[in-house]
Amino acid sequence: MPYLYRAPGPQKHPVPKDARATHSSGQSFEQLRQECVQKGILFEDADFPADSSSLFYSERPQIPFVWKRPGFWQHSEWLDVVIDDRLPTFRDRLIFLHSADHREFWSALLEKAYAKLSGSYEALKGGSAIEAMEDFTGGVAESFATKEAPENFYEILEKALKRGSLVGCSIDIRNATESEARTPFGLIKGHAYSVTGIDQVNFQGRNVELIRVRNPWGQVEWNGSWSDSSSEWLSVGPAEQKRLCHTSLDDGEFWMAFRDFKTHFDKVEICNLTPDALEEDAVHKREVTVHQGSWVRGSTAGGCRNFLDTFWTNPQIKLSLIEKDEGQEDCTFLVALMQKDRRKLKRFGANMLTIGYAIYQSPRKDEHLNKDFFRYHASQARSKTFINLREVSDRFQLPPGEYILIPSTFEPHQEADFCLRIFTEKKIITQDMDGDVNIDLPEPPKPTPAGQETDEQLQFRALFEQVAGEDMEVTAEKLEYVLNAVLQKKKDVKFKKLSLISCKNIISLMDTSGNGKLEFAEFKVFWDKLQKWTNLFLQFDADKSGTMSSYELRTALKATGFQLSGRLLQLIVLRYTDENLQLGFDDFLNCLVRLENASRVFQALSTKNKEFIHLNINEFIKLTMNI
Repeated sequence: MPYLYRAPGPQKHPVPKDARATHSSGQSFEQLRQECVQKGILFEDADFPADSSSLFYSERPQIPFVWKRPGFWQHSEWLDVVIDDRLPTFRDRLIFLHSADHREFWSALLEKAYAKLSGSYEALKGGSAIEAMEDFTGGVAESFATKEAPENFYEILEKALKRGSLVGCSIDIRNATESEARTPFGLIKGHAYSVTGIDQVNFQGRNVELIRVRNPWGQVEWNGSWSDSSSEWLSVGPAEQKRLCHTSLDDGEFWMAFRDFKTHFDKVEICNLTPDALEEDAVHKREVTVHQGSWVRGSTAGGCRNFLDTFWTNPQIKLSLIEKDEGQEDCTFLVALMQKDRRKLKRFGANMLTIGYAIYQSPRKDEHLNKDFFRYHASQARSKTFINLREVSDRFQLPPGEYILIPSTFEPHQEADFCLRIFTEKKIITQDMDGDVNIDLPEPPKPTPAGQETDEQLQFRALFEQVAGEDMEVTAEKLEYVLNAVLQKKKDVKFKKLSLISCKNIISLMDTSGNGKLEFAEFKVFWDKLQKWTNLFLQFDADKSGTMSSYELRTALKATGFQLSGRLLQLIVLRYTDENLQLGFDDFLNCLVRLENASRVFQALSTKNKEFIHLNINEFIKLTMNI
């Protein structure tokens, strides 16, 4: 489910000074600190209490923890995380992250802030080191499989480290039993190492490429060639050893030949503190565009292209690539798709979803692309794979033009919030294809003058006279009786009884005289609408079940004149569909009547009052439809 509504469209790239306060009081760090100073008390964080609920969500502590006092970017926005300084200990030792110097606590306090952000310390367990790199820096990640790395991989790493990028590496495991297992060369499988340096050394008349790696344990090191005590160092002079900061201490940091590094490590992750292209010599400032969105079951959770019937309902973002790279024919850009808050939701049984994206050539239409487009058009680019990681990022080169980017889960009907970041060297224009509301309702037909009516119209007038009675007007009660009697005879639609409130809404829509009743001309206009809506419903009842799938609602509404934003569509689906994401005809009718009512009221008010037009039509429809 979506948890935090965001305005549609691209957003300004945030900076740390714009950090959003996350404390339940709404106060920032400075405000909370000032309050404690005024009261003369130490801060105690009620949002993340010093008890077991902040440590674990699925188990009880095996040992008694004592919380003692020693004497942070997420989802494309900077967060001001406030904590107190109580830390979990056992026998006067910190339980989790700690420094070698037992009087140093900054790392433990930073970890506590991160645990609070994620919901508990247990929620930090497992996953990829690149998550933390991004969360602490606001950078963008790229991953490389060392066995498939480009020929200039050494130069890529060298440039990344010179620019201050964070670099991590790891060895894959095939099963749980291999986790933290030590190899014969002293390396730990499934362990998050950091890369701290890269250089070359003259060895026996030739240059050897070296890379420096650190085990965060502060011990247990590589024991192969170029390790701390290996014989290779005997051929390197003291000055060169000093330049390379070579020591023989068991401090967890060690050099190894780059050739060996590619052989023994499987994955390298780079967190670029600035989104500069690693493959290029020149450093350029990049454009950063952010889109926040949601996959909502029944409306925008369409799954990947394998599921054609629903894939087209996913959020769609148009990319306009305008300027070519310097001296090139293509435009380079990086797309990073991140699913949000999955660690925080672990305690409720949520896991990382399998996510990815596809990029299509745009047909130059400023509208949400339908199913038929994807039936006949292949993607121009896509993420390397759909994978259950928090973020999927890839670099692309495409000719200038307009493209549609579609982020999705692999399976349909899976819900999550997401953050989509697009990095480009040159200016880029993006547009949320689901952000606008466009209403184009046909004008009601003018009544036929008396004496010019056809036989069919005369028969319809006779029917109306039977229903209306002497006053030739239909009340909500009479309309309720007639509609239910007529619609319940239709065998091809699934129909529950229309309520009196629904019929009052119909009269409110059609009543031009304001007397709360329908005259003949008004009744006839509504009857024509009803026939049109019924035929439309049957058209989109693909399986002839008498119901309409919520995924077809967008197209059906558009056929009646309503192009709704993704957010409005999500709310309507939640309001009108059943547990199987189906709409009966009565729900479809109610939805259309209330939508048309809301749009006509909005149009009338905005015509009378020019200032009213500035009211967001999304919000107005939500208010008037109670969704």
